[in-house]
Amino acid sequence: MAAIIRATQNPEFPANVSFVATPKPNTQAEETALSLNTPVLTLDPKSANYAGEIESLIQEHNIKLICLAGYTLLFPKAVITNHPYKIINIHPALLPSYGGKGMYGRFVHEAVLANKDEQSGCTVHYVSERYDEGHIILQRTCAVLPSDTPETLAARVLEQEHLTYTEAIFNLLTEK
Repeated sequence: MAAIIRATQNPEFPANVSFVATPKPNTQAEETALSLNTPVLTLDPKSANYAGEIESLIQEHNIKLICLAGYTLLFPKAVITNHPYKIINIHPALLPSYGGKGMYGRFVHEAVLANKDEQSGCTVHYVSERYDEGHIILQRTCAVLPSDTPETLAARVLEQEHLTYTEAIFNLLTEK
């Protein structure tokens, strides 16, 4: 999220971040967004009108692209249906490997190491009704080193995530 906000603060970047939505107040995401002068809204995913609240915000702010970052729930089906190819996410693995429910953060890196893969990376993809199964937009790889731990691998993958996500957003918004 912070990498996206920083990228959009460059006047040459073809977008701005209208707001950051968090599921509850007083989160690290909220603190970071506010420190980067980005408005924060709280949207409770358990709210009965969660999808309706998202739809209202899309209209009110004229949102062209929704970028999920750290979002581990399934996104509301109605919003996906109403905005195909307008909702993207990043995953800390080379999908379709290591995707699906429960495959996030440390769990992904532990699985990569357990399988003795020689490379890992990240994937920017469109959000679909199932975890990590949307069309792949962009991937970037990094080596898995013999000395890697889940933490060291996660740090290298995160570096690639920051580059890949902002590149994908830029490309999507400048395609003709």
